[in-house]
Amino acid sequence: MQLTNLNMHVAAMLACGTDPGVMTNEQAHAAMQLHLDCTVDRCLVRRRARTTLVEAGKCVLDERALPS
Repeated sequence: MQLTNLNMHVAAMLACGTDPGVMTNEQAHAAMQLHLDCTVDRCLVRRRARTTLVEAGKCVLDERALPS
């Protein structure tokens, strides 16, 4: 399969070590599900998705997840 601009963003969401860039809330939700077993410490996709959802007010972090 040839990667086009349309599906490059989807492909970037598959690799934990690749920052997928700006996400919509829907893309962030899908990324969180795709990377369910990942941690934000190691997975750039999950980290970006969590940040997107927190900034949109769609996700509230527990106090344990906040930097001290």
